[in-house]
Amino acid sequence: MHQTRLFLLLAALTALFLLAGYLLGGQGGMMIALLFAVGTNAFAYWNSDKLVLSMYQARPADARSAPGLVKIVEHLSQSAGLPMPKVYVIDNPQPNAFATGRDPEHAAVAATTGLMRLLTTNELAGVMAHELAHVKNRDTLTMTITATLAGALSMLANFGLFFGGNTNRDNPLGGIGVLLMAILAPLAAMIVQMAISRANEYQADATGAAICGQPEWLASALEKLERGAQTIDNPVAENNPATAHLFIVNPLHTRRVDNLFSTHPVLAERVRRLRLMSPQTSRAAGPWG
Repeated sequence: MHQTRLFLLLAALTALFLLAGYLLGGQGGMMIALLFAVGTNAFAYWNSDKLVLSMYQARPADARSAPGLVKIVEHLSQSAGLPMPKVYVIDNPQPNAFATGRDPEHAAVAATTGLMRLLTTNELAGVMAHELAHVKNRDTLTMTITATLAGALSMLANFGLFFGGNTNRDNPLGGIGVLLMAILAPLAAMIVQMAISRANEYQADATGAAICGQPEWLASALEKLERGAQTIDNPVAENNPATAHLFIVNPLHTRRVDNLFSTHPVLAERVRRLRLMSPQTSRAAGPWG
């Protein structure tokens, strides 16, 4: 049921391409948009993870550059029955993290320097368990493709607005159609992203708590991350809001619309659900402690 819902939401996002193309150039524009959507999907499947990591200037981490982080991810991957993903560090003071990759064999997890400074070792393990949960649940492909499609749709809308789409005789609604596309297409893409991300986050919280065996580690981390993300800017995310849903907590806060269209569920509810879960083990620290 979960995968079916995600497939339908991705289909809805692709359909927005067709509508945008129709409003821009009639049936001819719709066919061009269809080809663009297919090409974007193909590109996203093979390259979206690299694109996102490059966008945030993530650098590879190993046992020498980030021994604590790598050791945590290695142990949790074994606990989850997953291949060891590539580990990256992002030089950003905002405490946050995300996972990406088209499948568990090509997955990557990234943590900001702010995250590593703020959290205790066990809290960091809770966050990385959440990210590995996205890999285990195969959310990462959907999330990265959604980010690429949403960004491309906004680009298409801006192209139509600023490069004369309103003068196209094939446009069924003329300038009004182009204006509607420029306003409504990115808005609709944001709504689809919200639906995908909110469902994924609750599931990843539960799966992540099971992977690390201590729901409180993640619950405590989320409380710290919310405070940090609300006060520390992430300029790259602010300039690329289509990627916001990739992160464990919403990285956006400088514009009012950021909260109105948040891709993440209310954090207090996430923490409440985690604290209702019974720990599956009584260990007070992981093997890294």
